[in-house]
Amino acid sequence: MTHIDLHIGDSGYDDWEVVRDFGDLETAQAFCQLLDEAGLEAVLTSDYELDEFHHGDIAMRVPPGKWSEANEALDAPEP
Repeated sequence: MTHIDLHIGDSGYDDWEVVRDFGDLETAQAFCQLLDEAGLEAVLTSDYELDEFHHGDIAMRVPPGKWSEANEALDAPEP
């Protein structure tokens, strides 16, 4: 798995569209990896630091106008 950074308190992504919310970093990174493999740009953001178990309020975001494409990629059946 490719390393995917979590951007904490980074207002530079506030205008990006939230595709999904997650409660733990491992799950969020796995879904973000799926978008990366589909050729879509995505980032993980959180307003606050995660707890010691890597749990918290994590949003997976895509650039403006890419929400539908990202959802289609996530909902596509496995080949």
